[in-house]
Amino acid sequence: MQDFATRTEPHRRELLAHCYRMLGSVHEAEDLVQETLVRAWKAWAGYDPARASVRTWLYRIATNACLTALEGRARRPLPSGLGGPGEDPGAPLTPSLEIPWLQPFPDARLDDPGLRLARRGTLRLALLAAMQTLPPKQRAVLILRDVLEFSAAEVAGFLDTTPAAVNSALQRARTGLGGLTADEVPEPDDAAVEAVLDRYVRAFERADVTGLVGLLTDDVVMEMPPVPLWFRGRGDYGRFMERLFAMRGPEWRMTRTAANGRPALAAYCRDGAGGYRLHTLQSLTVRGARIAHNVVFAAPAVLALFGLPGTQPATRASDGRP
Repeated sequence: MQDFATRTEPHRRELLAHCYRMLGSVHEAEDLVQETLVRAWKAWAGYDPARASVRTWLYRIATNACLTALEGRARRPLPSGLGGPGEDPGAPLTPSLEIPWLQPFPDARLDDPGLRLARRGTLRLALLAAMQTLPPKQRAVLILRDVLEFSAAEVAGFLDTTPAAVNSALQRARTGLGGLTADEVPEPDDAAVEAVLDRYVRAFERADVTGLVGLLTDDVVMEMPPVPLWFRGRGDYGRFMERLFAMRGPEWRMTRTAANGRPALAAYCRDGAGGYRLHTLQSLTVRGARIAHNVVFAAPAVLALFGLPGTQPATRASDGRP
């Protein structure tokens, strides 16, 4: 079976991204990739290269494994998908652990020059949250057609249906996204993003609420799974940050990382023992020269995905970079 490993292993990471788009969970996606490869190994003797490439064959197996896994499961939302914005930045921060929240995807898992991945912007959290509202088969069609660019005939073969049914499902899925699209979103240039992030890190590490608020769009959104609260607007964002710094103290360190094709920051607060402990991961969307969206993750299982150190010494000279 050495040929099997040689032919399938190069596709493991892109299959992980595909299963993640379908499921919204890195942990579940990893399990489904493993299941896909087990199914493929068992069927390898019957694989016919004249009918499909190994990549296409694996995507068919992975898609159907995901659809089976999604049967009867609740969607994975972000807080903004559950209701309107909060009106009280001082409200209790009570986590809803029974909700299967959408997880972030560490960009480090995609950093492979030889990887045949679809456009990185299609992993953005807002799009994935919208995809989660679609019925699983519509979600699969949208990802396979608009993200991975398989033909309608190929997708019909994956799902044992017709190209006409695939095209119909694709139109319903696009409508269901409510204006979002799987196309690339224009990004600010690297220099503009870097300038915003540098200023954000400096302001956050100084607990400078005025400085932070000055970097936000007027309609900025902050959400904090597993806490179901979310806020819209610079005023509530600023008031929440005042509350955070009052609770956790004014001394912070930040480390750069990346999630879902977007910049992210790991925030460390004083731990009471002379150092800093990992507090949250902030996944940021920069629009123009301002921060438009911040999804703040606090669940230990999510933080562990990024391989971040749990503590930092007080003596580290921080510029927000690893």
